Amino acid sequence: MASTISADVVPQTASHKSLTIAMPDDTLKRSVQDPILFECAWEVANKVGGIYTVIKTKVPVTVQTYGDRYTLIGPLIYKTAPMEVETQEPTDPALVATLQSMRAQGVKCLYGRWLIEGAPRVLLFDTGSQYHRIDEWKADLWNLAGIPSPPNDHETNEAIVFGYLVAWFLGEYVAHKAHTAVVAHFHEWQAGLAIPLARKRHIDVTTVFTTHATLLGRYLCAGSVDFYNNLAYFDVDHEAGKRGIYHRYCIERAATHCADVFTTVSGITAWESEHLLKRKPDGVLPNGLNVVKFQAMHEFQNLHATSKEKINEFVRGHFYGHYDFDLENTIYMFTAGRYEYRNKGVDMFIESLARLNHRLQQSKSRTTVVAFIIMPAATNSYTIEALKGQAAMKQLRDTVTEVQARVGARLFEHAARFHGEGRTEVAPEDLLSAEDHVLLKRRIFALKRHTLPPIVTHNMADDANDPILNQLRRVRLFNTPGDRVKVIFHPEFLNSNNPILGLDYEEFVRGCHLGVFPSYYEPWGYTPAECTVMGIPSVTTNLSGFGCFMEDSIHNPSDEGIYIIDRRTTSIDDSVNALADSMFDFVKKTRRQRINQRNRVERLSPLLDWKNLGLEYEKARMLALRRAYPDAFIGADEDNGEDVEWGFGEFPVSVQASPRLRISGLMTPGDIGTLTEDMQRLETSDYRGHWPRTGEDEEDEYPFPLVMKVRSRASSVMSGASTPGGGAFKSLSEHDLQKADAALSQVNGVSATSLIA
Repeated sequence: MASTISADVVPQTASHKSLTIAMPDDTLKRSVQDPILFECAWEVANKVGGIYTVIKTKVPVTVQTYGDRYTLIGPLIYKTAPMEVETQEPTDPALVATLQSMRAQGVKCLYGRWLIEGAPRVLLFDTGSQYHRIDEWKADLWNLAGIPSPPNDHETNEAIVFGYLVAWFLGEYVAHKAHTAVVAHFHEWQAGLAIPLARKRHIDVTTVFTTHATLLGRYLCAGSVDFYNNLAYFDVDHEAGKRGIYHRYCIERAATHCADVFTTVSGITAWESEHLLKRKPDGVLPNGLNVVKFQAMHEFQNLHATSKEKINEFVRGHFYGHYDFDLENTIYMFTAGRYEYRNKGVDMFIESLARLNHRLQQSKSRTTVVAFIIMPAATNSYTIEALKGQAAMKQLRDTVTEVQARVGARLFEHAARFHGEGRTEVAPEDLLSAEDHVLLKRRIFALKRHTLPPIVTHNMADDANDPILNQLRRVRLFNTPGDRVKVIFHPEFLNSNNPILGLDYEEFVRGCHLGVFPSYYEPWGYTPAECTVMGIPSVTTNLSGFGCFMEDSIHNPSDEGIYIIDRRTTSIDDSVNALADSMFDFVKKTRRQRINQRNRVERLSPLLDWKNLGLEYEKARMLALRRAYPDAFIGADEDNGEDVEWGFGEFPVSVQASPRLRISGLMTPGDIGTLTEDMQRLETSDYRGHWPRTGEDEEDEYPFPLVMKVRSRASSVMSGASTPGGGAFKSLSEHDLQKADAALSQVNGVSATSLIA
């Protein structure tokens, strides 16, 4: 067996000029009933960004469907892997044989259970163990797909080694697992290189590629260009080359075009991918969360009150000496995320805060707004004023507690001595001793200061050039006594060990009243989604995936506590005014109205539950299987095209009327058999969704949920084809190989060379 499979699944080099591809005879079929699923991402057991959250939170519903047929593949990071993974030995004979073969050739890997909810099987490859092959693999990548790879780009080098290891693994595995269909789902370009490798090597694995944001899109938006209005006109090769990411862009685009099914996380990203990656996605797979519903509605309201009191403690200390506002009449707003000043809409948020401050002053409002900006930046230490304020307030509380105990003891003694004669009144001077007076005065005088409360809690590494601080100075938000809007910039992620603001992020969000995320570039947007699940109203935009999703899912999102600002069709000034209007309207709400709105927001959480959104991932995998093995689906009821209603569960009848959902015609995974085959060679069908377009473009909108049509894979590898080692084989002639390679290299009639280059 080893000699049979070595020609096709071991690392290949440019020296392999002639490759004999073995094809199984027609009697060998792969079963699609219980497919094997591998999900591959750079952030498996490796927390880097948002994809880690996507993978981790989605695991329970995936394990529920696939059980031990589901394995995650990622890089082996020795710093974190021992804490994330419990080492085990595989039980699948095909997996055992594959790992033994790879380890015999020097590949180091770790197999076990990921220590998260669902405890999925996980396989981590040590890329460093195969770095001696990197030049060989780079040459092969150039000869295979024309993708360049500069020597000093460490991230690309890691992606290349990881991609070749995954392709090697898949080739070996499907050769040993000859009778079961294998689906490989890849996230982002760092893990996507294995897709074109698997296609070129004719590995019989079905592939799904999901992009969470395009590489070029991130770079273009960070460069302050008018991204969305010029999206159709960018010279993508030139723009990628100008920014030094052409080689990465080539990997991403090759993975996009070679995957059987290509998906994105939102309609806005689908539109972006169509123009920048030159392939229309097959559908949208929104990101979800694991939603924990409370038994009673008041429970999460109690959590809000508890967390808000902790924020109150911080605010008292931060504004010591200038604490002249009523915390019962104070609104807490916040924005959070990576420090992407323009992409995350921080510039728009600060400008809107300045206009909100002016409106509150003009209207003589007694309400105070405290706005938090939680974004990590380079810092040296906490500011002395921030530490001093918390220490002074702690001393005051300790002193008051001591005095309170002594006053209570004196009051008890006086009451105990009363026998029905004499006066019953207690004079204050009898309870509060001279020593207590002096102690209280010392603590109160310690709270005096002659400087304004700081707008930042840390000493910034580059204070003079920090964009957030410079804009706060420009709009003159200095936390003066006359300001109705106070600002606190906390340039560090929150955790409960923080000596200033000792709350975890979830606690902090629950204690706030409004999350504000006016992003310019946000493929999905987990921050407003987390607010929704925790019952906190939020502001987002129609340029974020979450905003488009909610706008597409419910009527009048603002009535449900989701405020969506138009940043697509209006000017910047109008968008800023719209955000200021939304915040001003929120500030004017009464406490009862805010409680009512939190109830309405929390009831939207089933829309974001993986128990519902996980079905979209399953439909994408089923579509991939249908394209790879169309013969296996012959006999399904393809003429039944009826839509199936998909509900999100009933809302409690004891609260406000249920939000009006727009979702209709949704499908469950079992209805994938009712889809008909589009016999158009390697073409994608339209998907729809909410996006402001002209009348003639309405048919091309991107929908949620995933409403997809299948396409034929007839021009690709024959159904059931495998790498050598799966049964009886026959060698192909050179002419047959050329014809097969030409067919595989076609996507919508355009050669792969021109697509990738």
